[in-house]
Amino acid sequence: MRKETLKRFREIVKVFAYYGFGYLINTTVKPSANKSPENLRKAFVELGPTFIKIGQILSTRTDLLDEEYTKELAKLQDDVPWEAFSVIAKVFQEEFNMNIDDVFLYLESVPLASASVAQVHKGVMKDGREVVIKIQRPNIREKMELDISILKRIVKLTKTRFNGMLMDPVEALQEIMDATSKELDFERERDNISRFKSLNKSVKCIAVPYVVEEFTSTRVLTMENIQGFKINDIYNIMKEGYDRTDIAKKLALSYCKQIFDDGFFHGDPHPGNLLIRDGKICFIDFGLMGELSESIKESLNDAMMAIALKDIDKVMDFLMEVGVKKGRVDRTVLYDDIEYLLTNYLSTSLKNIRISTLLREVFDIAERNNIQLPTELIILVRGMVILEGVIAEIAPDMNILDVAIPFVKSKNKYFILNKLKSDELALKTYTILRDSIKIPSKIVELSDSVIQGRARVNLQIPDLEKTVDHLNKMINRVVFGLIVAGMIIGSSIITGSNVGPKVRDISVIGITGYFASGIFALWLLISIIRSGNLK
Repeated sequence: MRKETLKRFREIVKVFAYYGFGYLINTTVKPSANKSPENLRKAFVELGPTFIKIGQILSTRTDLLDEEYTKELAKLQDDVPWEAFSVIAKVFQEEFNMNIDDVFLYLESVPLASASVAQVHKGVMKDGREVVIKIQRPNIREKMELDISILKRIVKLTKTRFNGMLMDPVEALQEIMDATSKELDFERERDNISRFKSLNKSVKCIAVPYVVEEFTSTRVLTMENIQGFKINDIYNIMKEGYDRTDIAKKLALSYCKQIFDDGFFHGDPHPGNLLIRDGKICFIDFGLMGELSESIKESLNDAMMAIALKDIDKVMDFLMEVGVKKGRVDRTVLYDDIEYLLTNYLSTSLKNIRISTLLREVFDIAERNNIQLPTELIILVRGMVILEGVIAEIAPDMNILDVAIPFVKSKNKYFILNKLKSDELALKTYTILRDSIKIPSKIVELSDSVIQGRARVNLQIPDLEKTVDHLNKMINRVVFGLIVAGMIIGSSIITGSNVGPKVRDISVIGITGYFASGIFALWLLISIIRSGNLK
């Protein structure tokens, strides 16, 4: 282990131990009573940008952490110390071989926003354009790669502490590294802005900032400064004469289009990234975007139609198609779980449904049935939960499902015909006709079998041998218990009748019976306890 790595390793161990999480690092340390969610957040803040970023990502991963931890870690979104302006200016100079003063008439030294990997400053360029410039923290990529490699090593050494997690913690850390690497590439974010703008150019109520290409690189992104107010600024919404319900509906419809039509959606639609300007909703900050493959997008559309039609089998097929199976999946249990979910939610008014709770329960069902849903859907769930909170602030009486289900229904008004291409339709028609011709002969065969006594009913019970074995054990224990009870009653009768031979005027046979029944009863009790079926 290099000197730098060893120093950082010791620092991580020291901080985790101080805040009561030393047991995650050292298996000889017992869990502390101090391991509160707040302490974990404080530990992440003290350990710096990498851990702040990890905390931000973990705050969206309810499949990895309990809700109390994800809620506390979500506070890290606005709790990041900022770098000195001189340090940030040096990064700009390294990227473009120019001083900031050569490009900008004015650039604010205090950042507009400060995140774990970068901070944003607003200013005016020498050509008069008002822009914001997003600049990475120095050496942030190297620091993150070092920290995550150390965490991977720690997890491998103490893997027993993470037993029971649906996802392997090493895989989770690799996912975090992959997501962070994408976010650290601002040229990728530039491409995201260009793609999002192109996909939404026909949507009149949506606006996207332009990018200043000549001053955009891997570590620097310069783009238009949107002069607007936050989408949840109720005072300005009312002052400017906007209709709150109309804004909420347009936002929800836009997000539905991004998911179900484009398969490319904003992954972090919190109020700071949604501004109102000139009657339009302006999306900013495209570092975290979600992308759905064509197959997942189609499956998601089918799943929404299945939910609307209460088609349990179709919802079950969706989970089986898009998820990764991490163990045995009992389709009967999965069917019952989905049926219970749909019965609970679809028998209730949409106004009483929280989409965040609904989606969380879908993930719980997948987890209980050994199905791991793909990362794309985790980002989608995160986005939907954030969006629901925004809409609740703007228009409390509106629900995303009020918009989402009608949107998918209208989009799929003729979904049955859309699914059938001409060659598929011909093939299915041929199959139906072929099978229909066989029906009369099959009915005759069945009738003959019944009349001549050859018909049989094939009843299959899964794990029948195991069930019978358990039943045999249960019956044996009941019979054994009855014998012990009989021995106790018999011994009591013999002792009461004073039947000989006797010792000190007590029947030897009666005492022997009590002793034997006591041993048998103790043996039976030990047997039940050892089997783990004492409940």
